[in-house]
Amino acid sequence: MFEISELRKILMHDHPFGFLLEVVLRTVIMFMIILIALRASGKRGIKQLSIFELVLIIGLGSAAGDPMFYDDVGILPAFVVFLVVITLYIVVTRLSDRFVRIEKLLEGEPLYVIRNGKLSMDAFRASGLSQDEFFAELRLRNVAHLGQVQTVLIETSGEFSVLFYADEDVRYGLPIFPDELKHKLEARNAAVNQDFEYIACAQCGSVRNARDTHELPTCPECDVCEWIEASNAKRIA
Repeated sequence: MFEISELRKILMHDHPFGFLLEVVLRTVIMFMIILIALRASGKRGIKQLSIFELVLIIGLGSAAGDPMFYDDVGILPAFVVFLVVITLYIVVTRLSDRFVRIEKLLEGEPLYVIRNGKLSMDAFRASGLSQDEFFAELRLRNVAHLGQVQTVLIETSGEFSVLFYADEDVRYGLPIFPDELKHKLEARNAAVNQDFEYIACAQCGSVRNARDTHELPTCPECDVCEWIEASNAKRIA
C-alpha cells in the first residue's frame, strides 16, 4: 500500500522542505551564469532565438531532465526551478522592453560589420565570427566579392541584414570564394606585368590601385601584407 513516506520521497527524496529555498537561490545563480556565459560568447549559435529564449530552453531542459533520470532529485525542487526560471524570464523581458539600456546591456546592439562598402575590423572582431564564417554567410546571399555589398549588419539575433550596391555602383572588392582567396599575390607580381587595376587586402578587404604600387605594401588598416586581385563583377541574384 502506498504510504505518505513514499510520497515524500518522490517529491523531495531525502531533502527537508527548507531545501526549496536553496533551490530558489541555486536557480537564480545558474540563470545568471547561463545568461552571462551566452552574452559573453557573442551571437553565434543564437540565430532565430533571443538570448532569453535560449536561457529558458537550457534552464527548463536541465530542470526537467534530472528528475526523469535520477532518483535522488525530487520532483518538487524541479517544479520550483520551473517557476523561478519562468518568473525570471518574464521579469527580465519586461525590464528590457521598458528600459532601453537594460536591453542593450543584455542583448547587445546590432553591429555594422560593413558600412559604405568598407569592412570595419573592430565590429568584425566584436562579432566573434571567423573570416570563413563571415564570408560563408555572404556567399549564401550570392555575394561574390565585398565590392558588391554596401552594408552588412549583424542583428542582435545573429542574423545578417545585407544591403547591396546597384549594379552600376558595384566597386572593386575582395573576392570571398575559397579558391580565389588562395591566390595571394607575391611581391614581384605587383611590380611587373600587372594585368589588373586593383588589389584587395586578404585580411580586411581594403582596396588600392595596383598600378600605383611598385611592391606589395603592408595594409594600413590591419598591418597585414597579403593581397589578392580585386574584382568588380556584378552580382548575380
